[in-house]
Amino acid sequence: MGRLDGKVAVITGATSGIGLHTAELFVAEGATVVIAGRRAPEGEALAKKLGATCVFRQTDVTVEAQMQALIGLSVEKFGRIDCLFNNAGGPAQTGGIEGLEVERFDAAMATLVRSVMLGMKHAAPHMREQGSGSIINNGSIAGRLAGFSSSMVYSAAKAAVIHLTKCVAMELGEANIRVNSISPGAIATGIFGKALGLTVEAAEKTPAVMREVYKSAQPIPRAGLPEDIARAAVFLASDESSFINGHDLVVDGAMTGGRNWSQQQQGYVALKKAFDQGAG
Repeated sequence: MGRLDGKVAVITGATSGIGLHTAELFVAEGATVVIAGRRAPEGEALAKKLGATCVFRQTDVTVEAQMQALIGLSVEKFGRIDCLFNNAGGPAQTGGIEGLEVERFDAAMATLVRSVMLGMKHAAPHMREQGSGSIINNGSIAGRLAGFSSSMVYSAAKAAVIHLTKCVAMELGEANIRVNSISPGAIATGIFGKALGLTVEAAEKTPAVMREVYKSAQPIPRAGLPEDIARAAVFLASDESSFINGHDLVVDGAMTGGRNWSQQQQGYVALKKAFDQGAG
């Protein structure tokens, strides 16, 4: 403990899932946190639970004035902002290209990409003045390879986040501000339920199901957990990663590494059987 002693962090999308666990771990590691989300009761309850080193501000991350005010709250109340975790997100329309609705496409891009841009835009001046800072953007393996999301819109948005991260890292790195992204694999959160049309309340009850569904999706024999991403965020927020910039940290248990070994071997067995039958 204490890896983030003295640091002040802003975490968006902190009322559930990855953001909630990250807020808890940041505080445990010594940080003061400003958490944001759209659901005030959940945000206020988490802030109360985490104590004096946490404050909540209800925020729509797609609205520039609200994002500017969120970043400003960190500086006004605690004097600085050492880390910004652009974590807020949500599902996007599923289905093929011919059925996409422009309004839903634009809404998803606002939530997943515009919010990241706004966070970086308004954190950068404060971090420049300090002469340091770490910005962490939540990407996805779906932004690296096609076919890893139920939504091509979500995949495209996350690809934009990963590349925007690299572009901004090249600029802000010259001011000693590091900008990196984390690309989670199959993490047991409610986002999958939301993507399939469940209500927020119902979706938040699905992580246990996701743990079972995804326990064999990658070589590591369990589903990813929000804590896995939170630990990666602690590393990127800490001074331990002071020479890491413009990097997309994949946390997926090697899901994107290739075909699982056992599946590959089973394929060879089936092929050999086909050869034997053909020879006979």
